[in-house]
Amino acid sequence: MSTRHPNPQHFPSYRNPSAKQKPTFSTDPQRTQAARAFHHGAHTYQDVRPHYPAEVAELIAGAHRVADIGAGTGKLTESLINPTVLAVEPSADMARVLHHRLDVPIIRATAEHTALADASLNAACLAQTWHWVDVAAASAELDRILAPGGRVLLVWNTLDVHSDPWILRLSRIMHSGDVHKPGFYPEYKAPWTLERELRLSWTHELTPEQLHQLMHTRSYWLRNNEAIHERMTHNLNWYLYEHMGFSAGQKLHIPYRTDAFVLVREAKSRD
Repeated sequence: MSTRHPNPQHFPSYRNPSAKQKPTFSTDPQRTQAARAFHHGAHTYQDVRPHYPAEVAELIAGAHRVADIGAGTGKLTESLINPTVLAVEPSADMARVLHHRLDVPIIRATAEHTALADASLNAACLAQTWHWVDVAAASAELDRILAPGGRVLLVWNTLDVHSDPWILRLSRIMHSGDVHKPGFYPEYKAPWTLERELRLSWTHELTPEQLHQLMHTRSYWLRNNEAIHERMTHNLNWYLYEHMGFSAGQKLHIPYRTDAFVLVREAKSRD
């Protein structure tokens, strides 16, 4: 007999983690549509998405004028210690929350079309953003807006699904990105080349209720309907409370990893 809630015990559990370098989309419009899901849900995003380790901001601490592109609610923006910081964010909902939290200029624009002046920055950051952009167009735009010697900082916080099988199954049930394999490298186009990388492991404290909220910040949740939401909620409740035996309000240490990359322009060869 079919049921609205298939038995979550049948949900694939301990398959191998993804070996992909990044999320993949069938078409550019599909990628764009998935990214547009973040045009709502900003308050929840701010409440439960993790911050970034301090070591990330230190990678570009010497830059005078910096833009956080795809800034969201300002998770990375607030950690930047540069003299001049501005934010670029296409979502009105994200920009609204960012505006109430931080006193920085905000430009409503995308990584491909930032509306910034030529050579006007010394560094640009893109955190949880690069996999949503047109890499060729964004690489060219960064080349336009960054002054000579400018740097690009690409950053991801990812659930560390290799730390424990329960985290891998959690990520699958939540439809959280299990798509950046350990040691991955982002794609980028000329004139950019990799100068430095940073790999960190750490933990983020969340309750089972907050894990539900974290699920609500994922693109898959945001772009789907109530029937899908009900099924995902049912599956996660079963997993956290029945299968894992956690209690409401229990503080759980969720393992994360941070992967950060500094790009610089390729050195021009001399004749």
